Amino acid sequence: MREKSVKTSDSTLEALLKRDRVMVGGGLLGISLLAWAYMAHMAQHMLHMDIAMPHMQMWGGWNVFLLFVMWVVMMVAMMLPTAAPAILMFAVMRRRHRQQQTPFAPTVVFIIGYLLVWTGYSLLATVAQWGLHTAALLSPLMVSTSPLLGGALLLAAGIFQWTPLKYACLAHCRSPLGFFMTSWREGAYGALLMGLRHGSYCVGCCWILMALLFVAGVMNLLWVAAIAAFILVEKVLPHGPMVGRVAGGILVLAGLVLLVQ
Repeated sequence: MREKSVKTSDSTLEALLKRDRVMVGGGLLGISLLAWAYMAHMAQHMLHMDIAMPHMQMWGGWNVFLLFVMWVVMMVAMMLPTAAPAILMFAVMRRRHRQQQTPFAPTVVFIIGYLLVWTGYSLLATVAQWGLHTAALLSPLMVSTSPLLGGALLLAAGIFQWTPLKYACLAHCRSPLGFFMTSWREGAYGALLMGLRHGSYCVGCCWILMALLFVAGVMNLLWVAAIAAFILVEKVLPHGPMVGRVAGGILVLAGLVLLVQ
C-alpha cells in the first residue's frame, strides 16, 4: 500500500514538473516573441518612416528614454531565450523543494533579477550610444561611421573570446545545475539574488558581443539575430566553447582588416 502511495506521489510530481516546464517555457516563448515583434516594428519604423530617432541633431531626454527602452527590449529578445535552460531548471528545482507550492511566483522573481542586470547594461549601452551619437560616430540608422571604432570593437570582442574571464562566466551559464547547487537560496529574496547572480555571469560572458551591434547597426535585425544565435550556441551546444574560440579568431582578423583599411 505504501509502495503504491509512493508511486502515485512520484507520478503526480512528474505530471506537475511537466506542466511547469510547459507553462514556463510557453511564457518565455511568448515574452521573447513580443520583444522580437517590438524590435521588428521599431526597425521598420526607422527604415520607412525615418522619424523614430533624430538624425545628427542633439537628442532630448525623451529620445534618450526611447533609446533606453529599445535596448532593454533588445536584451530581453536576445538573452531571455539563452537563459531558458537556467530558468526551467530553477522552476523544476523549486517544485521539487516545495512540492505543494506553485513555482511560478519565485520563477518570475528569478527572471526579474536576471533582467535587472541586463537593464543596468542597457543603461550603460544607452549612455555609450548617446556619446557616440554626439561625437558623430554613428549614422542615423545607428551604424558605426568610423572604421577605427568598428575595427577596435571587433578586435576587442575577438580577444575577449580567449580570456579566462570569458570562460569562467560561460561555465556558469552552460551548467545551470551546478550554478544552483552552489548558489541555491530559499524564498523570494533568494530567487532575486540568484537571478541577479546568474544575470551577472551572463553579462560577464556576453557584454562585448553586444557592443558589436554598433558595427553593423543596432537595429539591423539580421545582425541582432546572428549575435543572439551565436550566444545560444555558446551556451547550449556541446562544443560551444570551441565555437566561441574559433569565432574569436575570426573577429580578430576582421578587426585587423578593418583597422588597416
